[in-house]
Amino acid sequence: MERWWAWRLTVVAMVTAHLGPCRGRDPEFSSAMRINNVVADPATGRLYVGAVNHLYQLDADLALESSYITGPKLDNRQCTPPIIDTSCADAQNTPNHNKLLLLHPARNQLVVCGSLFRGLCSLRSLDNVKTEVYFNDNKGEKSYVASPDENVSVVGVMSYYKKDKENITVFLVAKGHSAYDSMKLISTRLLEEVDELDMFENIIETAAVQSNPFSPKYAHDFRFSFKSDGYVYFLFSRKLDSHNHKNFTFISRMCEEDYHYYSYTELQLNCSANNEFSKVLAAFVGPAGEALAQSLSQSSQFGPISAHDEVLFATFSDEGDNSAMCMYPLKFINNQIYKVIEACYNQEGLINNQLAVYSPYSNSNSKPEELCSGKKGMEKCGAEHLPSPLASTAEFALMAEPSWKHVGQLTAVAVGVEMGHAVAFLGTLDGEVLKLHLSARPEVYGQPLSGASRHKVNKNLLFDSSLQHLYITTETKITKVPVQTCHLMADCHSCVQMKDPYCGWCVLEGRCSRKQDCSRSAETNAWLWSPDGKCVEIAAFEPPNISCKKTKQVHIKVPSLPRLRDGDQLHCVFNSLRSDAVVLKYDPTVVVCSLPDPGKVPPTPEQQDFVSVPVKVLLNQTIEVTSGEYHFYNCAATVWKNPNTPCISCVTSQWGCQWNTRDHTCSDKDESLEGHIVKPSQLGNCPQFESPDPLLIPVGYKMPIVFQGRNLENYEGKSFTIGTELMDHEENVVKMENSKFRFDGYQFAYDEQQEVNISFHIKVQDRNTKIDSTLTVTLYSCSVGREDCSLCKHADDKYNCEWCKETPSKNSNEEMKCVFKEICKSPKLAQCPEPTITDIIPRFGPLNGSIAVTIKGSNMGIKKEDVKKITVAGVNCKHLEDRYSVSTSVVCEIGPKRTPPSDLPPELTERGPVTIEVEGNRSATSTMNFTYRDPDPTFIDPMAGPAAGGTIITITGKDLDTATKGDVSVSIGGIACDVLSFGTNITCKTGSYSAAAAFPVSMTVSVKYGGNTIKNLPKPFIYTDNPKITSYTPNTSFVCGGRKIVVTGTGFNLTQSASMKVLLNTNDDSTEEFKSDCKRVNNSVLECHSPSVSSHLVKTQLHLDNVKEDLLFKYYPDPTFEFQTFKDLTATSLIIVTGQGFSKAISVSEATASIQDVPCNIKLLQDDKLILEAPSSPPTPKSKSQSAEAADDMLDLEVQFGNGKWTVGKVQFTRKENIPLAIIIPAVIVPMLVFIVISIYCYRRKSQQAEREYEKVKHQLENLEVVIPPNVH
Repeated sequence: MERWWAWRLTVVAMVTAHLGPCRGRDPEFSSAMRINNVVADPATGRLYVGAVNHLYQLDADLALESSYITGPKLDNRQCTPPIIDTSCADAQNTPNHNKLLLLHPARNQLVVCGSLFRGLCSLRSLDNVKTEVYFNDNKGEKSYVASPDENVSVVGVMSYYKKDKENITVFLVAKGHSAYDSMKLISTRLLEEVDELDMFENIIETAAVQSNPFSPKYAHDFRFSFKSDGYVYFLFSRKLDSHNHKNFTFISRMCEEDYHYYSYTELQLNCSANNEFSKVLAAFVGPAGEALAQSLSQSSQFGPISAHDEVLFATFSDEGDNSAMCMYPLKFINNQIYKVIEACYNQEGLINNQLAVYSPYSNSNSKPEELCSGKKGMEKCGAEHLPSPLASTAEFALMAEPSWKHVGQLTAVAVGVEMGHAVAFLGTLDGEVLKLHLSARPEVYGQPLSGASRHKVNKNLLFDSSLQHLYITTETKITKVPVQTCHLMADCHSCVQMKDPYCGWCVLEGRCSRKQDCSRSAETNAWLWSPDGKCVEIAAFEPPNISCKKTKQVHIKVPSLPRLRDGDQLHCVFNSLRSDAVVLKYDPTVVVCSLPDPGKVPPTPEQQDFVSVPVKVLLNQTIEVTSGEYHFYNCAATVWKNPNTPCISCVTSQWGCQWNTRDHTCSDKDESLEGHIVKPSQLGNCPQFESPDPLLIPVGYKMPIVFQGRNLENYEGKSFTIGTELMDHEENVVKMENSKFRFDGYQFAYDEQQEVNISFHIKVQDRNTKIDSTLTVTLYSCSVGREDCSLCKHADDKYNCEWCKETPSKNSNEEMKCVFKEICKSPKLAQCPEPTITDIIPRFGPLNGSIAVTIKGSNMGIKKEDVKKITVAGVNCKHLEDRYSVSTSVVCEIGPKRTPPSDLPPELTERGPVTIEVEGNRSATSTMNFTYRDPDPTFIDPMAGPAAGGTIITITGKDLDTATKGDVSVSIGGIACDVLSFGTNITCKTGSYSAAAAFPVSMTVSVKYGGNTIKNLPKPFIYTDNPKITSYTPNTSFVCGGRKIVVTGTGFNLTQSASMKVLLNTNDDSTEEFKSDCKRVNNSVLECHSPSVSSHLVKTQLHLDNVKEDLLFKYYPDPTFEFQTFKDLTATSLIIVTGQGFSKAISVSEATASIQDVPCNIKLLQDDKLILEAPSSPPTPKSKSQSAEAADDMLDLEVQFGNGKWTVGKVQFTRKENIPLAIIIPAVIVPMLVFIVISIYCYRRKSQQAEREYEKVKHQLENLEVVIPPNVH
């Protein structure tokens, strides 16, 4: 069954490979087998692809020109080629993995080395890879070049060998160790026969790096090789010895003409100060470019660097799944190697008295001073008297800080320079290529490039010959993608928001493009570079605005306007209205155009006094140069701002409007009108009412208000009314002498707050038009917030509040109230009633006192000096005047419990009421008692926690709720423990223990009550080492969250609170965060679920109480699904869901799918497809309204990744027909009966015929007996 499923899924995968999303115009090539190596010929643009069992020749657009099958062939790693059945009985068909491809352009040849036949190489034609130029498997071990092990990396570089003043072409090969291979780490191979040396033979056999026992010890992993300035370099990682399993990265260098490898020197490269990223993955060498050179020169890592200096860009991985990119200028690699070699020649292997060199490939135990002694005169390319290749010690490694860190592995790197800026293209394990602008602060920009599949990006990330495209190689595919997508951005803002160094806005052509594609890019401001983030903007309009009732020409200031040529035409478009435009000759940054006619200006929106009209400046009819908004104001609408002051609102508006006092209108400024016109900014000339008196109006009392009128000449003989929102009707205004007016007042009812400002409006009675009124008074209520006599008497004298009975009567129980004095008809009270005590906080205190007691009540004085004496349980209590609240609260500090007389029981001195005496010989005694007692904390839980703190401990004991939370403090060995809760138990959060000490550390827990009582617990609290996180997996999630993350480490058993937190940016001060709690499985395992977030650009942390650990955790945007309809499904049918981004942050075991809540079995999950098996029993619709017999029963197909749930399609199962029984019976029974009848009939006929035949034969036999004589028998 499993084999059947595997076959079925394989067929489906092959079919659906052609059903995925179309990749548009990006050319691609698919290989039948895994691709191992790719090289490009810069002369022709061709690509040569070495894959398992295949060799391909492609043109620049990935069209197949030629191919050759290289395997499988009969081979056995233990046999010596040629492979013959008689000499290698165990030979079997073996796949051929391509190990090395090198171009030999001088002879138009391709060097091809495979894993078959102990790593033999061949030469093929660059014009047609089918044409074999050379192959010979009879030369023996000297011709074995590559490695027969498919997992061993091999790198090579073309070079030359000088013999008798003639340059002979060779290539250098470096390879790791294999059990089936030679010990040659590096060798120099011939590409022609020289004297007695054969093709591919090693020209020298004596070098220590060729034949030695150290390759298995160091486990070299070669990743890159290149030539520069007369040197050959190899980049690799290796172990320091057979006991240390960590990989370290080295770059080795030797002179190109040094055929004996005397100059071979290794330099350790560290990526980060602590070499966190120690294993090299991929590399690229290229020029720095001006911007990166300047940035590196200004950094403290290296010295001055020029734009043309070559830089080694390399990606490294840590011991987990994270990686980083580091940059090493080649001149500083050379400088450091020079120092190491010089130390050996001249300083006995020491630099600053520290060991700088050692010999990694020597069996002797020579000390550095012995290794390097006697060397006189440093030779650039070594000398014969150097007994062994050198390597730098770790202390003299060349260190670079990571330019970029990444969650996951960076498997490939290529770097281009555009506009003097270096851009790194970083291939990832999940098939994407990130674009990293290597500026002073490198940042990834734009959408990642991606190949035709989502498999790991191969190390061969290549530019085409134009440097405008990348060839992205994954497991079996190569895709040619452009390095930029400028053309997809439709406007300047989207173009510059990309921050793509390849792109810029071509202003005069109205498109996003590379600079070389913009015809006038050399002109000032004609091409605006994307990372600058600037577009052509309008700086100002002149006039800056205009009335909607006028029109004229407007001058538009555009400081970055490109210079126009003869024949260029400009237009302005306001809304959809077009007008001609010109550029001023004396100022080419000013565009002049006509505004639209007033009738074509859009209406003014409500609650606004202007309308914004979009304006565009177009070049040659269609190209938008810049845009903005122009304001058309409406003076008539200015009165909406403050309807109570229409004239003032009009003349103080920003538009310069004037007010007509005759017709009560606001209009545009008109110098020809005088007299009844109030000019702009002349608010003092507006008709208005002002200066109300009094400014304070009490609630519940009708108080007259007198106010002043000004500039009312046009309203002689008119009557006015006054009103406000708190009045249910308008009142008449009475005119007095000397321009004074009077309003008899209004009895306001208001109890929401003590004070509120009210503004009055005034209208002309017969015209119902408002005259400007600045009459604003303060309405106040004596009763709000003054519930007792003391509070009432404490009110400011300006309010004239009195404590009063509602009505004058002799009933002493009648309710008293604080009111305006004119309302009170009862006699004035000389002093307030006796104070009352309603509560005591706390009710319990320690025997030594020194805590604050708060006494709540009423009428406890008008000012703090009114409090004369306080006693608590018979003990004087010191009044804390700074904490006094008028009438309602008095705070004092108690002293220690008094010592009882010998004849008085102790309990009578430990408990008693609170008394207070205030001004006027008034006093009060509480009905509740205050009690002195001795708290006794006895136990803490837990008794241990991490040194970082954050452990919440619970303290239990007797009478712990003595005093208040504010009086209590807890410390552990002098370290504050923040009190969280206070009651019968006390909880607090431990602080951090920062002293240098060996854990665990025991500390005394102390509880302090007030200033004089300290209680030490009998058992200590133990600080332990902090929990440590060793790994977490997986380390990716979709932004929808919900993915299960398993965290492993130590010390989790003492962790009380574990959570994942995600910040929206990389600052710890980020205000928006997302959190999900983690579950502790045991002391070494936590289970978390990734929080849902709103962006994939986040910083993720794991919080274990106070321990905070930054995680290299990556969020991906949620996947996208193509909505599909699946019809005529049957049980266990395969359903193929397509989309993008499925496999970035989920695995097949984590994903779920269902049809109407019935689970589907997920068979395969790839980045762009999901293959499901339909349920064995078709689900039924959820809705009762959906009929089971309906022909169009469409059910929801849902997919869930973590917290994300998507309806990705509709499905319909093949419907089973319900045939009535009346049809089934005749349809089945009748044919059966007919069949039986016919069968019987045929049987009878056959039986009768058989009987007749029998009788006939019998009769013939009888006749025969009669004829034959008896003696014949």
